[in-house]
Parts: sequence; structure tokens; C-alpha cells
Amino acid sequence: MRVGQERKEMIKTVLLIVFGIIIVSPLVLMLVSSLKDDMYQIMEDMGSIRAFMVTEPSMNNYREILSSESVQNFKRFFLNSIIVLTGTVTGTLLISSMAGYTLHRGTLAIHKFLLPLIISLYIIPMESIMLPLMYQVMKWGISDTYIVQILPFIASPIYIFLFYQFFRQVPISLSEAAMIEGASFWRIYWEIFLPINRSAVVTVAILQGMDAWNQYLWPLLVTQTERVRPMSVALASFSGTGVVYWDRLMAASVVMLLPVLVFFLFFQKFFIQSVASTAVKG
Repeated sequence: MRVGQERKEMIKTVLLIVFGIIIVSPLVLMLVSSLKDDMYQIMEDMGSIRAFMVTEPSMNNYREILSSESVQNFKRFFLNSIIVLTGTVTGTLLISSMAGYTLHRGTLAIHKFLLPLIISLYIIPMESIMLPLMYQVMKWGISDTYIVQILPFIASPIYIFLFYQFFRQVPISLSEAAMIEGASFWRIYWEIFLPINRSAVVTVAILQGMDAWNQYLWPLLVTQTERVRPMSVALASFSGTGVVYWDRLMAASVVMLLPVLVFFLFFQKFFIQSVASTAVKG
């Protein structure tokens, strides 16, 4: 019996290792390729184990894309992505948490019907409303701006529902005690509900931040100049007519990956707490 249990554990361990290698290998390939100073060597190594090895690592690709003399103004694209990310995450945290709090604590008779309606909006794919939305923003005159890349994403149905679920777990006695002390409706939200649900705030920030950072189709449609174009769209500039500059493209991809990876690793404790809390109390 014990031998059979050990065999099962060994099989599970081997499978986890195999899946881990499959997941990590594209990232390793990207990092190794970014350290190769010859795009033709990268193309030649593809399809063999040499693609995961580098004999003479070089930082020239990183220096080239980050240089002020670079053909692609990559520093500007990086700054644009940071601005869009900050605006989107900040707006989402404020709007979604306020909406979730109002749905939980609001006294309107229709608030019980609003929640299923808001959740149902999540099944509508963004791609199906992009063209009418694009027409609307052009009528408003806000195309090729930061605001047009931020505004459509700050009120997400799934994050409103997530905040609503977390706010339901706050004991009603806390808000009642605060009301007796004279705290207003919004002061209770700001000083009690948000601090208690810090893990939910971090989770939404991580998920929405990753989504905003990786947005491609919408910025491609609504931005025309590098003044506001994000890094995800700018990666296409490393592809010329009939040629792809794989060395610089891989280096740019690594630079694009690092901020989100560092942010997730730094706040992963709160993310895990949020998932565990939802599983236990939800």
C-alpha cells in the first residue's frame, strides 16, 4: 500500500516537473535569445537544443533598444505603457470597489437586480463592441490619447463582483458601530471596507495590471502615433518587410515582461491570500 502511494507521488512529481518545463521553456528561450547578438544565429538555432544555449552573452540588444539614438523610441513606448497601466489600475480599483460596495451596502430597491445584470455583461466579448466603441471615441475626439486606452476598462463586471463578494464577508457589526460613531457611508467604505480587504485590492491590481499591460488590439485601433502608443503595439515595429529582428524583439519582450513579473512576485502573498479566502469563505 505504501509502495503504491509512493509511486503515485513520484508520478505526480514527474508530471509537475514536465509541465513546469513546458511552461518555463518559452521564457528561457526568450531570455537566451535576447542575449545573442546575431538574429541570423537565433533563426539558425531555432528547432534545436542550441536555442536554449548562449556561448557569448551580450547586452547589445538591450543597449540598442534603450538607446536614445534607436530607430524605435522604445523608452517612450515604455513610458506610455506605464501611464496607461497606472491610469487603468487606479480607475478600476476606485470604480469597481465603489460599485461593489454600493451593491452590498446600498439601499436602492433595484440593487438586487443590478448584480445579475452586471455579471451578465462579462459574457460580452470586448472584440464584439470594439468597432462601435471606436466610432464613439472618434466622435468624442479622444482617439490617439491616453484616456481612450484607459476609459473602456475601468469598470469591469468581474472585478465589481469580486469586490462585492469580499465586502459581504465584512461583519455588519463593524459598519454599524462606525455609523453609531457618526461615520458617513463613504467614510466606512474608505476606512473600514478597503483596508480589511487589502488582498482583494492587490488581486484586482495584479489581474487588471497584467491585462492593461498586455492590451494589443484596442491600442492598435485607437492610437496612430508613438506619442501615446504602448509597448505591446510597439513590438510590431521590430518586424520589417520580410524580415523580423529577432534579437531586438526578444530583448524588448524581456523588458516588457519584467515589470509585471516583479510586481506579481512582490505582491503574490496577497494574491494567494485572496484566492484562499475566496475558496474558504466564498
